[in-house]
Amino acid sequence: MDAKEIIARRVAQEIQPETLVNLGIGLPSMVANFLPKDVHVFFQAENGVIGLGARPPEGMEDPDLTDAGGGFVTAVPGAASIDSAMSFGLIRGGHLDTTVLGGLQIDERGYLANWMIPGKMVPGMGGAMDLVAGAKQVIVSMVHTAKGKPKILHECNLPLTAQRRVSLIVTEMAVIEPVEDGLLLKETGPGVTVDDVISATEANLIIRGEVPSMQL
Repeated sequence: MDAKEIIARRVAQEIQPETLVNLGIGLPSMVANFLPKDVHVFFQAENGVIGLGARPPEGMEDPDLTDAGGGFVTAVPGAASIDSAMSFGLIRGGHLDTTVLGGLQIDERGYLANWMIPGKMVPGMGGAMDLVAGAKQVIVSMVHTAKGKPKILHECNLPLTAQRRVSLIVTEMAVIEPVEDGLLLKETGPGVTVDDVISATEANLIIRGEVPSMQL
């Protein structure tokens, strides 16, 4: 398995049945591929769809059925099309059970930075600010380092997405839970040691007893 598949498989274990879930663009969208068949979930997209299905077969794409990133999707039985105001009302009203977002940086408080400076040819804010502030559970799925440099830092140097601690951080190297005292290392990735995680992380990690390995 490559790093992204490890992350997506581990995040899928956090998705609970009969919940309303938003998956971000890119790596987070892979999570749907690894849900057990008996876990029934309604996926929501900010552009106004509840009940997203898998990508359609080639040639069967419907231009009116896309996710928030413009990728073609299908709709499951019982799906609904809603306007953007209703979609963001669900998010801002606290009705979204879980959101899975990508991350550029995380600080020691568990605060996320996942967008860059407007006007540059780089990721924009999108709906991330609303999702982090409004969803009941916020899971960050990202590779642990970028070009060999840590992404989990003492302090973010990119703009913060929201001033709220995220619920969980999942990388190919670790599962980390932001808690009141800092960042708690809960699991290590396949073939990864605690020392490996510490050396690839700038932020201080809380280690409590023996840290188990991910079960994928």
